[in-house]
This record gives sequence, C-alpha cells and structure tokens, in this order.
Amino acid sequence: MPGLAASPQIFEYLELPKDKYECHFLKWLIPISIEESISNYAQRLCMEIKEPNPILVGVSFGGIMVQEMASHINCNAVVIISSVKSEKEFPNRMGFAKNTGIYKLFPTKYLKSIKVFAKKNFGDSVKRKVALYEKYLAFSDARYLDWAFHNILHWKKNYKTSNLFHIHGEADGVFPVKYISNYISIKEGTHIMILNKAKEISRILCDMV
Repeated sequence: MPGLAASPQIFEYLELPKDKYECHFLKWLIPISIEESISNYAQRLCMEIKEPNPILVGVSFGGIMVQEMASHINCNAVVIISSVKSEKEFPNRMGFAKNTGIYKLFPTKYLKSIKVFAKKNFGDSVKRKVALYEKYLAFSDARYLDWAFHNILHWKKNYKTSNLFHIHGEADGVFPVKYISNYISIKEGTHIMILNKAKEISRILCDMV
C-alpha cells in the first residue's frame, strides 16, 4: 500500500525474488464521504485482496492503512515503512495541526491547477519536479486528500497488530525517529527511502519474512 496520495510506482525499485513472493499493488480508493471511517475504508481495500494470509506492506499513511486492514483479515505479517505503529509516535506538530484544525486550510482542490500552472510558466527544473510529482503522487483527488488528512491526524489505534515489523529511516523528517520505538533502522534513510534505499529495504524484507 503506497503512501499518502502516492501511486504503486513508489515500489518500482524493490527487488524481491519472484520464486518466493508474488506482489500485488493496492491503489487508493475514493472515500464514500468525508465521514467514512478509516476502518470501513480498510474493509473496502481488503476486498481487493484475493490471496489468503498475505504479507501486507505499507509506506507512510499506507503503513497506517495496512494495520487497519490487518484488523479485518488474517495476515502472515504486516510490514510498515516510514510510518508509525500508533498515534503515540506522531510528532508534536501533528497534534498541533489536529487541535487547531489548520490542516483544513490546505487547498486540496487547487492541486491539479497548480501543477498545470507550474508546467506552463516555470523552467525545466520545476517541470521535472512536477513530472516526478505526477509519477509518484498521482492520486490528487480533493475528496480523498481531505479525507486522508483528517483520518491521519485523528487516527487512534485500539487494537494489537500481530507479527508487525517496522522499517524506519534515521533521517525521516515526517516521522522523526526520536518519537519511534522498536524499529529496524536504515542509516540516512529519509521519508522517501522507498525510492532511494530500495535495495537495502528489499534485503531486509527478504530476511524478515
């Protein structure tokens, strides 16, 4: 499960032996409404899983989502990357955003027009960044983004996830390691290490599951 607004292409550099693993890539769904619970959303995603007892792998918000999914189906293991095991691992600024409601001011409905404007009016450097944005952060539907921001900040984990593994980068700026416990460390790994530390992550995945 990819991260917030991300496409499955973020997993393109993972190298897992095909004789051991068969990979299936999940995509974000449009929420039924802004009021849809994260639990109900996870149940709908579970309907996309056809194999019994899967190993669920999720990055960032996708890591939160696979934990929710594992509360509805039996899994051999759950692996979260650049994510958190509960709301207790959120940095303080996320509590501030939740309590003040400032996240509601984010102009989600204008994201697509901003990309078009940048492409037409700025240089090649910005255009390349927009191209990368479109490749890896392809799910920019405003209904989904509004729902996602709310559910990330209001997530409360009230269940235990069995056989949970956590891979985290020492340089993660979104979920700093000072708030994280019991994780497998990636030296110099940032929040986007699924792209630039994919070989190391692949080795860890093969060893652990």
